[in-house]
Amino acid sequence: PHKVAAVDLLDEVSTAVKIAGSCNAVLRRADGTLAGDMFDGTGFARSLARKGFRVRGARCLVVGAGGVGCAIVASLAAEAAGSIALCDTDASAAEGLASRVRIHHPGVAVEIASSDPAGYDLVVNATPLGMKAVDPLPFDPARLSPSTFVGEVVMKQEITPLLDAARRRGCRYQVGTDMLFEMIP
Repeated sequence: PHKVAAVDLLDEVSTAVKIAGSCNAVLRRADGTLAGDMFDGTGFARSLARKGFRVRGARCLVVGAGGVGCAIVASLAAEAAGSIALCDTDASAAEGLASRVRIHHPGVAVEIASSDPAGYDLVVNATPLGMKAVDPLPFDPARLSPSTFVGEVVMKQEITPLLDAARRRGCRYQVGTDMLFEMIP
């Protein structure tokens, strides 16, 4: 619960922390200084690689620019995604994230976009939509190509309605807990 507040207490932060604006791991060095990192996005990207998805050069859409969305975008940029489109109901959050990515990864094209998943290699639901059965879907799965890889962050249930729809379209996918399990190493 203190991921954001911890950042101001650190002596050194990783690029992921600079982009995400939060920290979930702190190392106390022998000299007493504190270094921080953010592993949420790393876990997500490691899971993608384990499932055979190559981020380098991929066209990515991330729906949700909150805490986990920021961390995932930081890792996609670090893995040299070809482009990253951001969509969030809070336009200023998406713009702020895009600005931070442009500063730290100038070679990655970043834009603000709609939630239309058509034309992307990777589409990520980084919103809480899917935690409740009555939630709307974060985007229209009918617009997914069967070649699109769909990533989910919701951990409350393994196959969310979004993943079920993506699976029925023939998409490869990763469940929310995959991110968590790949964060541990």
